[in-house]
Amino acid sequence: MLKFTEDHEWLKQDGDEVIVGITAHASEQLGDVVFIELPEAGREVEAGEEIVVIESVKAASDISAPIAGTITAVNESLSDNPGAVNDDAMAAWFFRIKPAAGAAIDGFMDEATYKALIG
Repeated sequence: MLKFTEDHEWLKQDGDEVIVGITAHASEQLGDVVFIELPEAGREVEAGEEIVVIESVKAASDISAPIAGTITAVNESLSDNPGAVNDDAMAAWFFRIKPAAGAAIDGFMDEATYKALIG
């Protein structure tokens, strides 16, 4: 089940990990993405901590960790092809995180609520 943040991130539970990317709406708002700086695997992060930098032709943006936990993997292919986010934002995941004890994605928006948010 997909969940969404108000910062236009999508979250997908995959076993005991959560996969995180940005939504198509965010990708469209950014324009052509030209650079993505990802966190290192193994890094422990707090919820709300800025861990990804995205640069596009329009602006630079930070992506925050939606939950506390440990980064278990990053999508290295985005370093070579950051435009993949524009091609298919739902397929271009940024990182996988193993939630810290008590961290969960249940409280985030479902797809219908997110669509209502972006209009």
